[in-house]
Amino acid sequence: RTLRKKKVAMFMCYSGKGYFGMQRNPGYATIERDLIDALAKAGVVTQDQAESPGPKMQFQRAARTDKGVSAAGQVCSLKISVFKINEHLPEQIRILGIIPVTKGFDSKNSCNGRTYTYMVPTYAFTPVEMAIQRQVNIILSSFVGTHNFHNYTSGKKPTDPSAHRYIISFKMGDAFIVDGIEFAVITIRGQSFMLHQIRKMIGVTIAIMRGYSSKSVLIDAWGQDKCDIPRAPGLGLMLDKVHYDDYNKYYGNDGIHTKLDWEVYKDTVEDFKKKHIYSTVVEGEKNDKSMMTWISTLLLHKF
Repeated sequence: RTLRKKKVAMFMCYSGKGYFGMQRNPGYATIERDLIDALAKAGVVTQDQAESPGPKMQFQRAARTDKGVSAAGQVCSLKISVFKINEHLPEQIRILGIIPVTKGFDSKNSCNGRTYTYMVPTYAFTPVEMAIQRQVNIILSSFVGTHNFHNYTSGKKPTDPSAHRYIISFKMGDAFIVDGIEFAVITIRGQSFMLHQIRKMIGVTIAIMRGYSSKSVLIDAWGQDKCDIPRAPGLGLMLDKVHYDDYNKYYGNDGIHTKLDWEVYKDTVEDFKKKHIYSTVVEGEKNDKSMMTWISTLLLHKF
């Protein structure tokens, strides 16, 4: 007997190390490739569905992530009948929870906000004393609100309405030390982000703090002219959470559906971050000197 499939929201986390982003891309190792292969191996979907997940599974992800970028709170929506998936996935990809949702739910379009973090070695700014931290946060605060971010992505004209994005908050926290290296975490929440947008916002902030550019570039970049905005490394970037406030408001208390609330997995997520994500960032800085190598390229930019 064929089991009736029901649309669900799948909560997952992953380390982006060794992957060419989230979205399937033939010939490349991606998170979705391994996820959908695991769904097929677990008998959740047929091989035919796995080869064409969009139309046949109604598969959608809340946010794309670039090459090497991790996620501690990604959500995918899809129609499945049963699930026994993790045993077919590598350790750096974990499915933590599955919640039934409405037929019209779409993990991308139903999402009304996304929170990312960026774990950065503080030498990028010079050691983060309180005065330095305040200066960084003053620069980051200039991005808050609705602006034309055409200079913070690729292939967008200044007249393209989709280049306008709304940033809700953008702030760097206190410094901490891991394996002898001082780090800080920058947290940004917005409605949605374009390709490379966050990395470019952080990149220009570092360029200003290090004296390669003046703060005037922040004003210039909102204008019509093209600006050379450096893109910080992807290593420290992580999708931390996707927000479904509107969905929860309309359906979370109707007595039929469940709120999309993943707090019950908070401790598991933190353990995953430490084991698979933060450790990768620290390793990348210690062994590959990711940020220092990138900083040496700032001289090549014309601000």
